[in-house]
Amino acid sequence: MRRFRQAIATPSRTRVSDYFQLGRSQPELDFVDVDIWGDIVVFFDPRALRLLPSPWAADCRSLLQNFFHCVLNAIRTGDHKRAQDLLCCLGEPNETHLGFSRQRARGHALGPGSAIDVSEALSRSEAVKSGLLEDLEDSILMVERIGPDIVSDITTNVIREPLIHYTQVACRTYGIPTTLGVASGRLWDPSHQDWTQEFTELPTTPTGRLLLVPKSLIRVRTDYDTDEYYRWYLLEYLREAELDANTELVHLLKNGKRNVYIKDLEDKYGKGKLAVVRLTRDHPEILQAYREDKKDIVSPPLDHTQIAEITGGDSPDWDSLLQSVLEIQPGHESADDYNHAVGNLLHALFYPHLSSPEFEYPMHEGRKRVDVVYVNGAAEGFFAWLGRHYTAPFIFVECKNYSGDPANPEIDQLAGRFSPSRGTFGLLICREFLNKDLFIERCRDTSKDQRGYIIALDDDDLKSLVDSAREGSSVSTFHFLRKRFEELIM
Repeated sequence: MRRFRQAIATPSRTRVSDYFQLGRSQPELDFVDVDIWGDIVVFFDPRALRLLPSPWAADCRSLLQNFFHCVLNAIRTGDHKRAQDLLCCLGEPNETHLGFSRQRARGHALGPGSAIDVSEALSRSEAVKSGLLEDLEDSILMVERIGPDIVSDITTNVIREPLIHYTQVACRTYGIPTTLGVASGRLWDPSHQDWTQEFTELPTTPTGRLLLVPKSLIRVRTDYDTDEYYRWYLLEYLREAELDANTELVHLLKNGKRNVYIKDLEDKYGKGKLAVVRLTRDHPEILQAYREDKKDIVSPPLDHTQIAEITGGDSPDWDSLLQSVLEIQPGHESADDYNHAVGNLLHALFYPHLSSPEFEYPMHEGRKRVDVVYVNGAAEGFFAWLGRHYTAPFIFVECKNYSGDPANPEIDQLAGRFSPSRGTFGLLICREFLNKDLFIERCRDTSKDQRGYIIALDDDDLKSLVDSAREGSSVSTFHFLRKRFEELIM
């Protein structure tokens, strides 16, 4: 096991990758490479969890629904003390280093006082009492004092236990040292519908315990937006109503068209969340239309460039990532180095479509392993197309640092990892082929036998994919992989 000497940290910007000397930059890491001394100004949008088809994301969504419905039920039945007790356990999630503070992380949104404010706001809210609120994100639209920052902090608190599990897997994946006996912080127990605590294993820094967050889940803004809902749904509905009734708010323009001015609507119907709740209560179909429009639209993850701009980090160094693979000599003794170099390159190439990589992933109670497994959360591109037409919630990767051609045993090994629930698609990465056509025929035989779909990529193929990524051509990547897939089924 590699030993890591922790870098000497000073109260200036020190990223997780620097502090633990990981030798990787943000494009190669699945988690947000935060500053251990401060916060990065991004939100954790709970709707982003819908993009991940993994059991981990499903667990997160279930916890959020369980907690929020528990709070709403307490308020609606008049048990305000119960609601306040639940909400006051929402602490400052400093351990993720996501938020507003520019210097030392201090959890801008939720502290003991602000948690009470949130409880009181929910308790007084007509949106809660009338049953308009269904999910946590609804509160952004209609509850005073609750905005994207509060929702982000509530989300972090409620899914802390899954985040601990994610952090532990990431630590094993990237070689981050951990400490035993670290206080977990409050954990939501859905079976008892209450908070609990335990001691666990987590990485620590001079600022305390560290929770890593998947970079595919952070956003600059949330999907639900009060101003958007008020301006483009409520006011547009009211504008049409005024025009239909030809009220005093209707103005006849010089060109003969009729118009109703936004300011006149605001003066008549009011502004702010109280007005939003009142208008929504009178016209609940507008909220339903907003939800329907948002149902199948989830903001895509931030790309490499956006994350680099927000964190002050690096964009992918494609030449270096590719060279790290190509410079490894073929042979069994370099297999581990090759696996990790390929994993770093693939993660940078296929993010945000593939995420949450796990190296040496155990299967069948540890009797089998696969070099790398990714979660397929693609909303566009080849892997989205693949997921729509075939079973592919997970993508399996086997790396073969051979000097000769892989053959049937290697294909059978990868195909043996497939299943109807896990997925039936994989990538076999190798150095070169003396007879590539023969290998494609073998993969086609596997497809015809309904044992799954395997695309083989050698060094030259990786070069082609890197060229497309360097040019920012996702279309080229799609056509490249789609063509390879069609070779298996034609």
